[in-house]
Amino acid sequence: MSTLLRLATAGSVDDGKSTLVGRLLHDCKAILADQIAHVQTVTAQRPGARGDGTDFDFALLTDGLRAEREQGITIDVAYRYFATDKRSFILADCPGHVQYTRNTVTGASTADVVIILVDARHGVLEQTRRHLAVAGLLRVPHVVLAVNKIDLVGYDEAVFTGIAKDVNDLADQLGIADVHAIPVSALVGDNVVERSAETAWYDGPTLLEYLENATGRTDTSQQPLRFPVQYVIRPQTDDEYRDYRGYTGTVASGTVSVGDPVVVLPSGRRTSVAGIDKAVVTATSTAVAERPSAVAGEAVTVRLADDIDVARGSVIVAAEASPGTRRELAATVCWLSDRPLTVGARVLIKHTTTTAQAIVTKINGALDLDTLGVIDAAGLDLNDIGKVQLKVAAPLAADPYSSNAITGSFLLIDAHDGWTLAAGMIDDEEGELL
Repeated sequence: MSTLLRLATAGSVDDGKSTLVGRLLHDCKAILADQIAHVQTVTAQRPGARGDGTDFDFALLTDGLRAEREQGITIDVAYRYFATDKRSFILADCPGHVQYTRNTVTGASTADVVIILVDARHGVLEQTRRHLAVAGLLRVPHVVLAVNKIDLVGYDEAVFTGIAKDVNDLADQLGIADVHAIPVSALVGDNVVERSAETAWYDGPTLLEYLENATGRTDTSQQPLRFPVQYVIRPQTDDEYRDYRGYTGTVASGTVSVGDPVVVLPSGRRTSVAGIDKAVVTATSTAVAERPSAVAGEAVTVRLADDIDVARGSVIVAAEASPGTRRELAATVCWLSDRPLTVGARVLIKHTTTTAQAIVTKINGALDLDTLGVIDAAGLDLNDIGKVQLKVAAPLAADPYSSNAITGSFLLIDAHDGWTLAAGMIDDEEGELL
């Protein structure tokens, strides 16, 4: 089990996401005393405060922007880092408003666990469906259903069970394999860090217990080698490095070792790895050390046995497991722009270290959040999740997202103003939406 867990929170407006995160941090003793004192002061100044020193708005521990505090909402992804005796956490508190679904996509894209909050009084809402769809689309390994404000329904087991069943039914349709439901009260603290005596009928873990024992995403070092080239190093000197040629980047998946046979895409040229160099940085100097191998996540410089054409955007892959290249993509996209997507739209596609022109040749449908089925769509509007086909000007070394999240994902960008338009995932051959 990895000692670092990445998690994200999502839910509808006023479901209590920021309060839950604040409570989790507070009860884990991850908040400094001066921060606690500041929140007490700010809370006491609000209209309706008791003024006896007991007021404490846990949401303020995560809502760091002044505009958020004034409006009482979360409008951006707030990242927090904390640790317990068992492991460390990176937490992304995502906004609940539908217009900020793009932020939820950002926060959940690297998460090992997504915590989806549902207000026990309201049950499953449209945003619940949307956030579950995003979790399924991004193939987040674990989903925690936090049925919040359970105290406001009298700790009713039937209410909790009904909501859990509704969410599990949705998860089944979306292909989400692991959903664990927990009854919580973020405000009171029930089952967040400490077990609640009010929910004797619940015998599962608290939220913190679950997070401390959850597994992360699949170990990408066991997948075939994918090494997108970010920069070519060719020193223009007359010293011992005059013949040096190295290709820098981060190993996206797999392991690369000296002597490995590889293929450079898109050219398709075969060669082998002659050397691997890695920068070693200390407080006083930076040196380069030769390495026998490097694994997924490491930033290194790879030297090849043959002098072949390699540039930024090339991908060095395992010779025995090359994905080939493609100019046409069938993909699922989360549309993140106010400007609708239509057939014929010309965009830029950012795939690993490659940026190329692309055109939308077809829109095959959009996800209906009520039925979770695919419906006909002439275009995609803000926050729609849909299927598209793209024709790309340059060949891409792309995998299906289901087999490689890095080489299987991309961004669509407006060529005129540089705005991000969509987050995309390359479909399997079957082309299923989720």
